[in-house]
Order: sequence, then C-alpha cells, then structure tokens
Amino acid sequence: MEEHARDKGLDRNWNELLQELRVAQTGVQILSGFLLTLPFSPNFEDLPESRHDVYVAVLLSAISATLLLLSPVALHRALFHRGQRPFLVDAAHKLSRAGLVLLAVANVGAVWLIVDTVLSSTAASVAAAVLAGLTTLVWLVLPAWVLRRPRSTES
Repeated sequence: MEEHARDKGLDRNWNELLQELRVAQTGVQILSGFLLTLPFSPNFEDLPESRHDVYVAVLLSAISATLLLLSPVALHRALFHRGQRPFLVDAAHKLSRAGLVLLAVANVGAVWLIVDTVLSSTAASVAAAVLAGLTTLVWLVLPAWVLRRPRSTES
C-alpha cells in the first residue's frame, strides 16, 4: 500500500510538472522564435557591434531555456516504462528550474536590448533592473514568504 501511495504521489508530481512546462514552453518558444528572426530584419546590421553581442547572449539564453524546458519530455520518451519515475520527476524538476533561470535571463536581456534600441542605454538598464527585480520578487521572494507563513487550519 505504501508503494502505491508513493507511485500515486510521483504520478501527481509528474502531471503537475508537465502542466507547468506547457505554460513555460509556450512563452519561451515565442521569445526564441522572435529572436531567431531578428537578424534577418533589414535594420539589424545598423545595430552597434556591442548590441550584436547582447543579442547573441539573449538568443543563447532563450534557446538554452527552450532546450531545458523540453528535456523532461525527451527524458520521459527515453525512459518510458522502465521504472524510472522517481528519477524523471527529480530530473524534470531540476531541468525546469534551470530553464526558468535562463528564461528570466533571456527576458531581461531582450527587454534591455529593445529599450536600448528604442530609447537609451539608461532607460534600458532601468527597465531591465525593474524586470529582474519583479521576476525575483514573484518567482523567489513570494514563494519563500508563503512557505514561511503559518499554515491555515482551513483548506
């Protein structure tokens, strides 16, 4: 009975993780697709060389995030029905966290690049810092705060 409960918990964790990945993958794939087309736009060459470096860093972050967020699916395919559910859940959790970090880096970098092109480097730095702060607040500080609060007896 205990093994059945453990398996049920792993199944629930796996299914919740897959739902989260579906949401994250959509966003990162849209960003990656946009970034992949950017060098083919007519004015891309007008950007200063230093902005090309920023663009490549943002692109690599987005593509790496895509890879990491899709990796649990590839692992599942490779290990399907081989009794590796505990490994899959643990690995998918770690890959997802790393993918989200790279997605945050790509988002902040993309905002910096766009605001720098449209307004100024100062405005870009402010916008990127605000986005980085907001991401940190919502993705790290808020969950930590929720976990530290006393649990309510009502559900």
